[in-house]
Amino acid sequence: MSLPHALITGGSSGIGLAIARKLIADTDLTLIARGRERLEAARESLLRGCARASARVLAISADVSVRVEAEAAVAQAVADLGAPTMVVTSAGIAIPGYFGSVPVDVFERTMAVNYLGTVYIIKAALPSMRRAGGSLVLISSGAGLIGLFGYTPYSPTKFALRGLAEALRAELRHEGIRVSIAYPPDTDTPQLIEESRTKPAETRMMTARAGLWSAEDVAERILKGVSRGSFAITPGFELTALYRLGSLVAPVVQWGWARQVARMRRDVRPATNKEHT
Repeated sequence: MSLPHALITGGSSGIGLAIARKLIADTDLTLIARGRERLEAARESLLRGCARASARVLAISADVSVRVEAEAAVAQAVADLGAPTMVVTSAGIAIPGYFGSVPVDVFERTMAVNYLGTVYIIKAALPSMRRAGGSLVLISSGAGLIGLFGYTPYSPTKFALRGLAEALRAELRHEGIRVSIAYPPDTDTPQLIEESRTKPAETRMMTARAGLWSAEDVAERILKGVSRGSFAITPGFELTALYRLGSLVAPVVQWGWARQVARMRRDVRPATNKEHT
């Protein structure tokens, strides 16, 4: 009897890998990511940690923002492990900075990876899934619920995923394919470490009180939400309130952030303040 097959982009690290760890006990896995070495290391660690001798983990190096690579990766996964019963689109990049200083190509690259990379993977996987049913799980972000200072290249791509998920849910609800979208908070992942290299001081200040989740805890919340058939998965009280009561909560949050930024800029030296205005 064939096992379920989960296809996970961004599966070599972070939330994607944490989801894979929680599924491998009874699910065959396809991991798709760009970095071949990290991908192979993830595959080996999953197999070492699995008690099931017959576990299968397919590792495919591909750039999901390149349509032909995304399509070829999905075709290989379906040929080797069968139609996926779950597709998790976790691949993403974030390069924060002040809008005026971030090159346009960063905006283009971020949209290509975070949004179009999701579109390409789902488009390629959906024909085989239509025969067997399954779940699509799009990984957005808390920054996909509210525009975040310093994240002008990133937040819009995560807002776009919400629109995509809602439209897909409407189209696929009668075809045996469930759609979920997750809005993780700040999560302890290699991506978050990379973001810190260019994150504006104002952004650090505004997010400092939000706390940091582990990738394992976020993965657990996501999979529980999927198993319950939840559409929106919002780990933590703050993101749940923002999703459900956004029109009421978001203006208050933005007002608080604006006050924090104003106070911070009053406190810095004039020369430093001048650079940021």
